[in-house]
Amino acid sequence: MAKKRTVNRSSTTARAAERPSGNKASVGVPLRVAMRLILVIAVVVLAVLFGPRLLALGASVWTQLLIAFGLGLILLIVALAVLVKLIWSGFGPLARHWNVFLGGLAFGVGIWGLLALLRPSGTIFWNVTLGGHVGQAILGTPGAWGIARAVAIAVLGLIIMFPQPLLQMWRGLVRPRPRKSVAPRGEPSAYGRVMTGVSSSSVLPDEEAAQPERPRTASAPEVMKAPDSLPDLAPEKRTFRLGRKEPQTVPAPSPAPVPAIVPVREPVVTMGGWQIPPVDVLEKPKEIELNREEMDKRARLIEEALESYGVEGKVVQINTGPTVTQFGVEPGWVRRFRKVVDEKGEERQEEVSRTRIRVDRITALSNDLALALAAPSIRIEAPIPGKSMVGVEVPNSAFGSVSLRSVIESTVFQKMQAKTKLALALGKGAGGEAVSGDLTKMPHLLIAGSTGSGKTVCLDSIICCLLMHNSPDELRLLLVDPKRVELVAFAEIPHLAAPVVVEPDKAVKVLRWLNVEMDRRYREFAKAKARNIESYNKDRTPGEAMPYLVLVVDELADLMMAAFDEVEHTLCRLAQLARATGIHLIVATQRPSVDVVTGLIKANFPTRISFAVTSQVDSRTILDTVGAEKLLGRGDMLYLPSEAGRPKRLQGTFVSDAEMERLVQFWAGQRRQEKAIVDLDAVEGPEGAGQKAAAADPMLAEARKLAEEHTQISASFLQRRLRIGYPRAARIMEQLEMEAAEPAADEVEQPEQPET
Repeated sequence: MAKKRTVNRSSTTARAAERPSGNKASVGVPLRVAMRLILVIAVVVLAVLFGPRLLALGASVWTQLLIAFGLGLILLIVALAVLVKLIWSGFGPLARHWNVFLGGLAFGVGIWGLLALLRPSGTIFWNVTLGGHVGQAILGTPGAWGIARAVAIAVLGLIIMFPQPLLQMWRGLVRPRPRKSVAPRGEPSAYGRVMTGVSSSSVLPDEEAAQPERPRTASAPEVMKAPDSLPDLAPEKRTFRLGRKEPQTVPAPSPAPVPAIVPVREPVVTMGGWQIPPVDVLEKPKEIELNREEMDKRARLIEEALESYGVEGKVVQINTGPTVTQFGVEPGWVRRFRKVVDEKGEERQEEVSRTRIRVDRITALSNDLALALAAPSIRIEAPIPGKSMVGVEVPNSAFGSVSLRSVIESTVFQKMQAKTKLALALGKGAGGEAVSGDLTKMPHLLIAGSTGSGKTVCLDSIICCLLMHNSPDELRLLLVDPKRVELVAFAEIPHLAAPVVVEPDKAVKVLRWLNVEMDRRYREFAKAKARNIESYNKDRTPGEAMPYLVLVVDELADLMMAAFDEVEHTLCRLAQLARATGIHLIVATQRPSVDVVTGLIKANFPTRISFAVTSQVDSRTILDTVGAEKLLGRGDMLYLPSEAGRPKRLQGTFVSDAEMERLVQFWAGQRRQEKAIVDLDAVEGPEGAGQKAAAADPMLAEARKLAEEHTQISASFLQRRLRIGYPRAARIMEQLEMEAAEPAADEVEQPEQPET
């Protein structure tokens, strides 16, 4: 269809080029009509004048043709018609289906030879056979050898034309068929009622149709069924037979009670005695298949809409994703023509120059394209990274979800899982490709999005992905849930370094403890002469190895309101120094404003994910670019990795409540009685952490002298006399007031002395 559209556009361009030469078109059309009329009149006149002679000559020629070719003349006429069709429409079918043409030619030659065996009496073919002289030449000697040669040529042509059906037919003929068991005399037949409602030959393929119906017996041994989720099993054939029902078969009695071999997924046990959950804990993916005709229709609408605004473009690639479809548009050319007069005095248009369509002209038509496609909003990625085309992302008519299992079982995630322990299954891109990330290289993740955009579901899928591949000896989690209802579902897993934190003041203590733990780990690395956690854990047992620590914060805004300065300072220090110690931060917020996501926090969190936000300001705050305000919600997100210059659109992974419950129950069954790693009650505040008191201002002594000399002073007075700025003068004034208030308090607290 793309080829057809290209031809239409080129013809439109040609018509546009010929439009100025109106005189030439007006003269050429009557001339062509007159020439055709003269040609018809000439043919009629020749037929009237020379018709009888041509008929007599034709009868003689027809007799000679029948003698030479026989009925093979019909085959020659068919071959000539096919050749004319190929010359008229092009040799494309010959290149695509060369075997059909070659096999048909061989089959026709073989049939032509076999016609030479027939001699109908009383006709012209009595002496020359139905094949004529050519058929006799193909047959050769009219005996067994000639017949065998002609049949071999015809069979060879059939094999060349239809190799696959003939091969399947041959396999069905030579395959041995199992025998039906017959019930002994005197005993009732083990076969039940024959199934007549469904024909096995119409539903199942040839291999399954050849199998006999299986009897129903009560004494047959029960055969265990293998689980459907094993990756090494072949997919069921009903997946590719939509709308058909398979016949229900009953188990067949085996000739001997041999136990069936059932492939069982063995649980993976770590060195520390922990069992890693199998992938069967997660549900199978159920993705929606989109209509290809609808995609082609949208591509045609995009081309027509661009052409209506004077922008030449061609859709050269269509990438279908779960939520959006990306149409790759290749910009066309801006052509300039000039009038040229040839030797005959006719004017024509000659192309002088051409330049590429600017990308800005396509991006400026985003609202017009959305109107033409009847879409709520579209996003234009100009250009697509690594490709010389502009990506137009259009929402699908039916939204699909991306299951966590579908990304975990992908090749991209498996390769990353082999390299790192903290691989994250993020989702699928606009083209349906799986996208994963490495938390150790991020090394921290900042997530933002409005309410209901899929932010919390993303956190749940990240935690579940970490729990699917890491034991408590390798990973410890710290969960902060100010909402009290989101992350508390993971309260029973043994990976928690402390119970789920729901109070903002305790969340601040968690940050303080992480700072202390980071400093302790650096001291341990210095003793072991290790640079990072990988080299430290290289030759250590699970009990001695240092686990990774991942802090997950569901709402950063609550922490910033509780203690803004301390939270910002602590987060920035952890983000700068904690990577080598195996401490990673995953922070989410639903209010991506500058007072929550400050410049320091944004600079230390290079990897960011943005879900749907309300305005371009919020999109710029989290991603430093626009685009997040056009997202569709329900897991539609923009992923900005640290090594990329622009965000990539993904459909985030979805994990249901039932999947989380099964995963938590799997780990809760292995929970051991261990002491909590973090004791939040023992964490000291900033006052007990040994902070030094603020140093006294050097101008404080001179300010005291001025206070003794004058009965009344102020900050402005100190600013003028000491020649300092107002903020510094105000701080000195506050210190003087505090010093004056301390002796007064001592006098009030001193008890009265009795008079003697």
